[in-house]
Amino acid sequence: MDNLSNIGVIKDVLERHNFSFSKSLGQNFLINPSVCPRIAEMGNAGEGFGIIEIGTGIGVLTSELAKRAEKVVAIEIDERLLPVLEETLGEYNNIKIINDDVMNVDLHKLISEEFNGLGVAVCANLPYYITSPIIMMLLEKRLPIKSITVMVQKEAGVRLCAKMGTRDMGAVTVAVNYFSEPKMLFNVSRGSFMPSPNVDSCVVRFDIKENTPEGVSDEAYFFKVVRAAFSQRRKTLVNSVSSSMGFEKIIVSSAAEKAGLPLTVRPEQLSMEQFILFAEQLKKLTEE
Repeated sequence: MDNLSNIGVIKDVLERHNFSFSKSLGQNFLINPSVCPRIAEMGNAGEGFGIIEIGTGIGVLTSELAKRAEKVVAIEIDERLLPVLEETLGEYNNIKIINDDVMNVDLHKLISEEFNGLGVAVCANLPYYITSPIIMMLLEKRLPIKSITVMVQKEAGVRLCAKMGTRDMGAVTVAVNYFSEPKMLFNVSRGSFMPSPNVDSCVVRFDIKENTPEGVSDEAYFFKVVRAAFSQRRKTLVNSVSSSMGFEKIIVSSAAEKAGLPLTVRPEQLSMEQFILFAEQLKKLTEE
């Protein structure tokens, strides 16, 4: 179906299927015709590639992906959209819709069964309320994918793509940089959606690293330390980690000193290498 970003077409389709937007699912459908083609072009949708899409809406991005990629597997949690998608995407024979929560899908199995011989990338217009959990799940599963291209709330995008050691960074910044090379692609105004959200959005891409940083003996512990470090942003690294993880301050201070860090340092001032060294020193001291 053409003109899937046309507000009149969208309203007509949704009315015929008695569809109403779900606030709990964070549904905002794109009505800006220039956005989805750009996401598809910049998200590795092309010859020799299969795309996993998370959240279809009425299929605006899905159709643009299908025009370019060899195959699209779209995961949509809202079963009410299935008859809508049958109508809007019926002309494509390279799209498979899975009605499920992406957090419950075995993505390794999906990739091996659906994309044999193809490169794989992820594209999504993510609901704001579950942006970070989905991104972290995709990264931590170490999927055999080239990239993750997502539309997110602009504030979240700034933090996701912040440079290590800068004021904008947070725990998610460390995690994203650990697994990938993040890049801000372009901004999307709130008027590009129906219904219009209260904030602007942006599109970001994470190019997956072949190898994660060296020196981490226990990833789960490393990320626990990172989360603790940023749990109380106004505090120093030592005070925040000591308070959040329940370690005596003298032990955390010793770990910082052994990592070559001043006791007044704040977590947003650390590089990846410094975070790793600090976490490893803390692990040694607390296991003795």
